Amino acid sequence: MARSDARILLSALLASLALVGCKPAATGADAAASAAMATPATPATIPTPATISIPTPASTATSGDAGATDASADFDPASVPESTATLPPFPFFKAPDGLASVQDEKTRNSSFDREHMIAGGKVVALEGKVFRDLFPLDNPDRPYSALEFQRNYENAITDLGGMKVSAVQFTDEVNNAFGGRDAVDAHFHGTCAGVDCENNTYLIRQGGQEYWVLVSTGAIPLHGAIVVLQRKAMESKLGFLDAGAMKKAIDKDGHVALHINFDVDKATLRPDAKPVVAEIDKLLGADPALKLSIEGHTDNTGTAAHNQELSAARAASVRDALVALGVDASRLTSKGFGQDKPVADNGTESGRAQNRRVELVKVD
Repeated sequence: MARSDARILLSALLASLALVGCKPAATGADAAASAAMATPATPATIPTPATISIPTPASTATSGDAGATDASADFDPASVPESTATLPPFPFFKAPDGLASVQDEKTRNSSFDREHMIAGGKVVALEGKVFRDLFPLDNPDRPYSALEFQRNYENAITDLGGMKVSAVQFTDEVNNAFGGRDAVDAHFHGTCAGVDCENNTYLIRQGGQEYWVLVSTGAIPLHGAIVVLQRKAMESKLGFLDAGAMKKAIDKDGHVALHINFDVDKATLRPDAKPVVAEIDKLLGADPALKLSIEGHTDNTGTAAHNQELSAARAASVRDALVALGVDASRLTSKGFGQDKPVADNGTESGRAQNRRVELVKVD
């Protein structure tokens, strides 16, 4: 849900609660997750949890499309020690005492989606299973300050072995390094990605899993949000084209689009990409005269410059994998077009998925 739409939705619901609305609204009673969160304590009695030292990035290069990005060149998730705590069932937390969720039920739980958070000194795109919750804090029966809301989650996350991993807020400089405020807001479900709000990112690691938590507070009206993301790659529900289907498409249209899986924000082919590469090898083996241009494309997440570099590197990886299988390198060229040639609407996740592709183009 885009930030502008989210604000309209929350305005409608909070107005019904006799509040001045400014963020998404919907139905819902409480944040019934499967585990308990500590009863709110007085902020003055709560110690600040330990954080890790994360340097601010020296450059403004951003992560690109095609799945979640690695946290940052300056932040390694493995730097956070694995938790030894007993983790409750995902998403770990109940609603703070006295608060009722107003999160849209349609977006509260998602088996797979993207979220933008801050790791180290920059915005990163993370993908996986997501839980979101939103609370008006100006509750006449049990009001919360922004500090109390933040500290309650901070303490609960620390008790679960998590650590704070964000070193900055969503300033104009930080947002612009990612591609601008609109790019950040495209997959942001906190209160707001600006300096008038407070956003803190935490990471819990256990058993090879990463659990990212965004705790967000904003004013007018005073409200708080939490996003819990279990990071993972999407399990593809699509089959892939075999050599025969590739040949038919190339003979008909002169090109064929393939969806090949790479490591997040990298040009490294994932193991499940090998069968697709093997079919391209068969295609070339069956027609020794065929020459191909291997062309990479991305969606529009991140900066155009980074996406162009990423698309070119991924196309080159496919070419190199084919050469390693014995294909004559003179039959193959590679190039990247980044986000410049979309085939679907980048405003939807399904559209972005179609735009993240590698095309085989026949060279005459």
